[in-house]
Amino acid sequence: MVDIRPLTDADIDGVAVVHVRSWQVAYAGIVPAEHLDRMDPAVNAERRRTRAEIPGSRTLVADDNGTVVGFVSFGPYRVDQGDGVNPALGELYAIYVHPDRWHAGIGRRLLRAARAELTAAGYPVMRLWVLEDNHRSRRFYSRAGLAPDGERSIYTPRGTTVELPEIRYSARL
Repeated sequence: MVDIRPLTDADIDGVAVVHVRSWQVAYAGIVPAEHLDRMDPAVNAERRRTRAEIPGSRTLVADDNGTVVGFVSFGPYRVDQGDGVNPALGELYAIYVHPDRWHAGIGRRLLRAARAELTAAGYPVMRLWVLEDNHRSRRFYSRAGLAPDGERSIYTPRGTTVELPEIRYSARL
């Protein structure tokens, strides 16, 4: 049985594994292979332990009998390259499920939980950014009722000079 619950410090290593493995599979052919190959769950976990959290943000994990199989992070909408927030709008920062668990409904449950918490916090809108070439995720978001809102940006993965086009999706809550 998979439970959706708040992140604890004990979950960080599991979240890092899910994050790295999801990137390596989902972004193959989109993000340069050398970047994906260099990704390390231990480095990801350490970064999570030491970075400052955005005030008002939350992370939920999908826990299958003590193993983290997915997570979702959300909170106020980030502006100015993530250095500030717009507290009037909500944002889905990240949602990842371990590739071995894709198509099991875990992503839908995580997204529903994030929407419910953003709604309860009073946000009227949820936004998210998705890589333009990430068609699997774009289909997932469309089926969940989100749609492109016309905004575009460029994302450069940490440690690279690659510029990847992103599309913003939005939904009323």
